[in-house]
Amino acid sequence: MKKKMAILMACAAALSLAACSSKGGQTPAPATTAAANAETTTAAGESGGTDDLSALIEAAKAEGELTVYGSCEEEYLAAVCGNFEKIYGIKTKFQRLSTSEVYTKVSEESGKPSADVWYGGTTDPYNEAVAAGLLTPYDAINAKNLISEQYKDPTNSWYGIYKGILGFMVNTEELQRLGLEVPKTWDDLTKDEYKGLIMLSNPNTAGTAKLVINTMIQMKGHDEAMEYFKRLDKNVAQYTKSGSGPSKMVGPGECVIGIGFLHDGIYQILQGYDNIQLIVPEDGTSYEVGATAIFNGATHPNAAKLWIEYALTPDAVDIAKENGSYQFLVLSNATQPEEAARFNLDMNNTIEYDFEDAKANSAKYVEDFFEALGSSVESADGGRFLTE
Repeated sequence: MKKKMAILMACAAALSLAACSSKGGQTPAPATTAAANAETTTAAGESGGTDDLSALIEAAKAEGELTVYGSCEEEYLAAVCGNFEKIYGIKTKFQRLSTSEVYTKVSEESGKPSADVWYGGTTDPYNEAVAAGLLTPYDAINAKNLISEQYKDPTNSWYGIYKGILGFMVNTEELQRLGLEVPKTWDDLTKDEYKGLIMLSNPNTAGTAKLVINTMIQMKGHDEAMEYFKRLDKNVAQYTKSGSGPSKMVGPGECVIGIGFLHDGIYQILQGYDNIQLIVPEDGTSYEVGATAIFNGATHPNAAKLWIEYALTPDAVDIAKENGSYQFLVLSNATQPEEAARFNLDMNNTIEYDFEDAKANSAKYVEDFFEALGSSVESADGGRFLTE
């Protein structure tokens, strides 16, 4: 089983390296002439009507290019960018970065971003970007496809495309070997018996970890949450760069308990790791809203707007499950991945997440987290806190 996974990961890495440009992005194959000219059959046209979007499509085609920073998994990112290029004939480059990396990069670019749009990844860093004036509001026609107003920013600065539940992934074989029970609650993770067995992502680089911090603060209160993280830290072997990092370590036994989004665990199970069990915490949890947005100062503003329209259609989100991503979709006309239902992930055991508090305070809470652990944001870039 481990050998099979190693081969798959090696192949995926080889393909990714072969396809990447020297600048770290990637350009899918050129569109066919028919696809480039087919305005009446585009995803955006079907949902919004060609009368509504034909002018935008022409303006976007005139710009001819689009650059995407993606914080979803790279396989899905490549597919969604390739499909956009195929449909519209707009050259589409992309680079995969974690959400906190995107936020930091665009912040440093001071209104002259090197990408036009952001796709995927949890919304806490998006909300920080809204507060910092880094995103451009856009009143999308296809926002009518959203199943609820809660899946978009009140100022239309970002739109939701999927949601995923936060929980634990455990290696049942290792737990059995060690004579340990499966953790059922957040507090269970602080038990002495799990010392050195847990992995979480690095809040310096991963929005997933920021969501964990915000979730604990909202469930326990600020001070109690900081005490909780002190206890949890004693059991954490490593803080990975990416939010999906812990899920990749559980099956091979590099960690026994991974904290993250359970759809990442589904992917690992479907790759052959049937020793992984998915846990929705009994004491409650939260969920991410994966989003998309336009960067303020985008070089290709019309192509960026067209991307948003495209992202809010089945042509963008339905291909997620075909490319290793099994989140719950938040568009009324999308097809939910059967895999998410098969693993019985209970989306009802979630708290009423306070997005406004997260928007206002996430950066401060991350600082408080590192202070509680006896470190700082700057000094936590090495050792157990991975940034590469």
